[in-house]
Amino acid sequence: MRRKTGRAARLVLGGLLLALVTGLAACSSGSAGDTPLPAGDGTTLPPLEPVRLGEGEKLRVVATTSIIGDVVAQVGDDAIDLTVLIGRGQDPHSYEPVARDLAAIERAHVIFVNGLGLEEGLMGSIEATANGPIVPLSAGIEPLEFAGGGHDQEGEGEHHTLDPHVWMDPDNVIIWTETIRDTLSTLDPAHAELYASNAEAYIRQLEALDAYIREQVAKIPPERRKLVTDHMTFGYFAKAYGFEMIGTIIPGVTTTAGASAGDMAALVNTLQEEGVTAIFVGISASDQIQQLTQTLAQEAGTSIRVLPLYTGSLDEPGEPGDSYLGMMRYNVDQIVAGLAPSE
Repeated sequence: MRRKTGRAARLVLGGLLLALVTGLAACSSGSAGDTPLPAGDGTTLPPLEPVRLGEGEKLRVVATTSIIGDVVAQVGDDAIDLTVLIGRGQDPHSYEPVARDLAAIERAHVIFVNGLGLEEGLMGSIEATANGPIVPLSAGIEPLEFAGGGHDQEGEGEHHTLDPHVWMDPDNVIIWTETIRDTLSTLDPAHAELYASNAEAYIRQLEALDAYIREQVAKIPPERRKLVTDHMTFGYFAKAYGFEMIGTIIPGVTTTAGASAGDMAALVNTLQEEGVTAIFVGISASDQIQQLTQTLAQEAGTSIRVLPLYTGSLDEPGEPGDSYLGMMRYNVDQIVAGLAPSE
């Protein structure tokens, strides 16, 4: 049963939210919209030419995130020497490079990035250090916009943050795969046939993943396809599979954005009014976001479940989310568990 938030409850909630939100704001370093989009903004592919490799030398490839690294590995296989900068379980929004990252970037023949402002603390170092081309995998993907504080693509007027979480739609990862195939084939034409064969096989798996998601989502009636998440991570998933994003714990596309007690109180009302049955929070979200989510769920209604999802990072080997395919299957299973009516 849904319950109204009375004055006493609002006072208690307000105190809890103030403490949590103040702490959250204190650890925020600003949003992606505080600075212009860098050259690796996710919209333009660089010019490429074959690399001269010595006898037995492999193409040195850097990927920024564990998700990108997984997809690159599917295409490059043993023909490349792959380094992933942002490890499993780490937040790509807030990651800052260490010395070994800079050394790998400097030596790399190519660096694959997500672009669209995802790697907030990393792109400046990549652009200053890289000798090889920087390939933004979001190039060729139509980005979604999130109105609010963020990147101003026009240079004036209202700011619109471009949502960087493009991998939440497997169709976009097919575009990634094709870009990776074409990039590696151009840089290392001796292995072009291998790259093409690997990409074709992986694209078939991505198509099977899309079919699985659609089959599972069909278990949720359209009127119950309402998502509340810790931050604006599932916009591409929502658009592809007919969901509505009705609220986020952090009002933005980056975990380094701030939140207010007023935002949280409004979200409690939305949860009650919409009859939401589950809130989804990233497994790699901070302890403060996890605690805030639990507080909101308890205040909005005892029937609301808080369920973990994989968002910006893969899990350790052997876990359900240790690959892109695995994390997406896990996520849709969790979403169905939280939103589908009980049998």
